[in-house]
Amino acid sequence: MNTTSQSIAAMTIEELQERCVQLEKLCMQLEQQNAELTAKLNWFMEQFRLSKKRQFGVSSERTEPLPEQLLLFNEAEVEARPEEREPDLETITYQRRKGRTRREMNLEDLPVEVVEHRLPEEEQVCPACGGPLHEMSTEVRQELKIIPAQVKVVKHVRYVYSCRRCEKEEISTPVVTAPMPAPVLPGSPVSPSLLAYIMTQKYGVGLPLYRQEQQFKGLGIDLSRQTMANWVLHGANTWLTHIYDRLHEHLLTRDILHADETTLQVLQEPGREATTKSYLWLYRTGREGPSIVLYDYQTTRAGKHPCRFLKGFKGYLHVDGYDGYNGLAEVTLVGCWAHARRKFDEALKALPEDKRNKPVAAREGLEYCNRLFAIERELKDKTPEERHHLRQVRSKPVLDEFLTWLKKQKAQVLPKSAFGRAVYYCLDQWDKLVAFLQDGRLELDNNRSERSIKPFVIGRKNWLFANTPRGAKASAITYSIIETAKENGLNPFQYLIYLFEKLPNLDLEDKDALDELLPWSKTLPHVCRMDN
Repeated sequence: MNTTSQSIAAMTIEELQERCVQLEKLCMQLEQQNAELTAKLNWFMEQFRLSKKRQFGVSSERTEPLPEQLLLFNEAEVEARPEEREPDLETITYQRRKGRTRREMNLEDLPVEVVEHRLPEEEQVCPACGGPLHEMSTEVRQELKIIPAQVKVVKHVRYVYSCRRCEKEEISTPVVTAPMPAPVLPGSPVSPSLLAYIMTQKYGVGLPLYRQEQQFKGLGIDLSRQTMANWVLHGANTWLTHIYDRLHEHLLTRDILHADETTLQVLQEPGREATTKSYLWLYRTGREGPSIVLYDYQTTRAGKHPCRFLKGFKGYLHVDGYDGYNGLAEVTLVGCWAHARRKFDEALKALPEDKRNKPVAAREGLEYCNRLFAIERELKDKTPEERHHLRQVRSKPVLDEFLTWLKKQKAQVLPKSAFGRAVYYCLDQWDKLVAFLQDGRLELDNNRSERSIKPFVIGRKNWLFANTPRGAKASAITYSIIETAKENGLNPFQYLIYLFEKLPNLDLEDKDALDELLPWSKTLPHVCRMDN
């Protein structure tokens, strides 16, 4: 008998029972520890798969059909009956004019320069019989010709007049000076067109000033980026800010808005490290025009900033789920179903590849979201009143069913798993997610604001950061004017030229005069419009 056996034999029944209890507790602890480690492992594997998907996979959130759904696309093969006799067919042949391509249609709006290629008169002789040739037909080839940017000096010569009679007979001689428009920046060679060009290149195309500096050198002009930066700051903070403020006043009179925010790095903020994140907030109008898109630079993501910017606004605000908007008074927050759907899509992508095409819970949640979006697509062309009514009939039952499903899943899901985060997000945001039922003008998602903030995000990849808070404010103002111009069908370059020509010669306290310069004004010249 070994030592362990002797030890057990020597133990009393009470000691054996106590030992069994200890072993049971140890087994339970080990099982719990194993479950926790397994959950952590699954979480890390989810994050690993999502990371690989973001790095190497496609960014599309398209829902892949289940295998049984694929049969719908293979209906011809499934339903084919090779053994059955084909019905008699009547063959009909016809010809039709080949439709023009999109490229050819676009060329019609461009100015045309015609270059004719003819035979010299002495060569218009038949090579066979020597008789005269006549024009039988023509062959046409179209090309796109590029005219590079050109720079020229415009000299403003202002004439001064006096009276010769008064010069001879009077003690004082009146002097009359010809009127001349005020410059956009006194004492500087910058013109409205040059300033508009620099701004649209930087904020409309994402071309940083140092690259523009190189371009101007190629045109024979030594124009430093520091000089251009000073011009941009002056143009935005001196002139465009008046249009921005007037747009802000009009924005607050609407009752449906969208909001979003993204990061911005500003190097020289007082009392802050250069690497500290600042934020650019976006506020824009909804589906009802005319459109207004405004950006607001702030140092933090605190909820006080939307409260300040939207002071006086009453109505509905589309948001993405960030709780910084919760402090807005007399405002109903409308959630984003695109964000809710994205979380279920990520939960599906976080699964092992062999489980993604199975009817798992993550796919079921994704399908609920897809049903809502499918309904919205069908209601796209309805009036707000019709859309509101049909949402009560069609969307609300789907929402009620989805909520019941979410509550059931919550009781059996790990909160920190990808699927758990999707479930908890929907439940936490539920009041906001169902708010779109209240008004037919509301939208199912906040994609409108995401599309509007995208130009800034793309531009940020090129110029990376702002140098000072003054520069960040100027960027926010200029982006606002350019993007609002685009939304209203204007050519940003031509529109900025017009603003810089008019604003220095305008009473800036006259709101009616400012309104005539807004992007939807009927008094804007035709050259400002995209279809000119």
